[in-house]
Parts: sequence; C-alpha cells; structure tokens
Amino acid sequence: MLADIADLEVFRALLEPLGVRGLTVDCGDCGKLHYIDWELLHGNLRHLLDEGLPRVHEPALSPDPVDYVSWEYARGYVDGVIDSEEGRDDG
Repeated sequence: MLADIADLEVFRALLEPLGVRGLTVDCGDCGKLHYIDWELLHGNLRHLLDEGLPRVHEPALSPDPVDYVSWEYARGYVDGVIDSEEGRDDG
C-alpha cells in the first residue's frame, strides 16, 4: 500500500502539470468507472492503509473524462519518462 501511495505521488508530479486531474477507477461495487481527483485518491489510499477498510466511494461530480487517466496509463507514462531519462544518461 505504501508503494501505491508513492506511485500516486509520482503520477501526480508528472501528470498534473499536463492537466491530468486524477485517475479513473473501475468500481467493483457499482460496476461504473469513477473519476477521482489526486487529493481524494491519496486520502482513500491513506485511509485504507490506516484503517484496513476502503472508504465509501464518492465519484466526482460531472467530471470531464479527458482530464483523467487510468492507473495503467499513468504507470506506462512514468515508465516512459524513466526510460527516456535513462536513454539520455547513456548518450
């Protein structure tokens, strides 16, 4: 869980300046895709770590799907940035 929080912080640091407001989450309870802002994501992960139980989900009101990416996309973006930086160090 600490690794997820660390990943989230890296995702936010790299993606928020590009206009990404948070991540999409597939909800197992209602079967819908939720758009969750960075702060709420961090709070939810912290709560899960501290309490051992997830919070009741509260999807964003009228989010613009363009402003959110999936965890997998964020991971791939970060991996691409890391690979690009490593390529520069090698050259």
